[in-house]
This record gives sequence, C-alpha cells and structure tokens, in this order.
Amino acid sequence: MDVAAYAKLLPDITPSNKPFWDGCAAGELRLQQCSDCGRHRFPDAPICPQCLSGSASWAVVSGKGTVWSWCTMHQKYFAAFADEVPYRLVYVRLAEGPLVISTLADESAEPHIDQPVRAVFRPSPGGRVVLQFSTDAANVS
Repeated sequence: MDVAAYAKLLPDITPSNKPFWDGCAAGELRLQQCSDCGRHRFPDAPICPQCLSGSASWAVVSGKGTVWSWCTMHQKYFAAFADEVPYRLVYVRLAEGPLVISTLADESAEPHIDQPVRAVFRPSPGGRVVLQFSTDAANVS
C-alpha cells in the first residue's frame, strides 16, 4: 500500500476538527455538541443545523450505533486502497443522532440494516488513528 497516497486521502487536521482527531488518537469518539439545544453534529460545523447557534463544545459520545446503509467497493477508485478491494463502507447512525461514514474493522463481517455496531480506533497506514466500526456482537451492547 502506498502510505503517502493513503495519507493524502485523510482530511487535513485543522483547528476546527482537531478535537475529533485527538479523540481518535485517545480511543474516544468526540463530536461537536450545540451548547444551546444539545444536538450532536458530525462533521464539525460553525453553526448548529437545528437551532442555528454558533456556540458548541466537544463531547465524548458512546460510539454505539446501528448500520443505516452499507456498500461493498469492488472498483479501485483510489490507488491507496488498491490492495484492500473489495472493502465495505458503512453509513452508521450513532446513538446520539449523527450519521457517520466509515469502514468496518471486521473485514469478514456481513453487515445488515439496523445491525448494532460500535466505534473502534485503528492506526491507518499513514500513521493517523482512524474511526472504524465493529460488528462484534459481544462488544456492541
């Protein structure tokens, strides 16, 4: 795998998303939370989509969710993932509300709609810790 190409696919760490990436490195899922209405949001944004408040903080959330949708990528759209094809993408509805797109940590798992999942954190080939989801039933509840 081309480590440099993989690293280029990850978003830059900016002052606005740094708490999310710091959380991943610490093994925690951190989301922005509106200080006025309490809504969690992902990705980070300057304004709450619920109440339009510009006030927010970062909160550690459960990391629990359910599979909202998924697909298996069979084509090599990005050179960095050439060695990983086929791989699964999952769209997860977190218990706190936001939808998050990621990959499954369990490569052999067969996802299904409404399947419980939990956040796990794995080092990427580029060295940054990234969010994935596990379908391991023993550890989801």
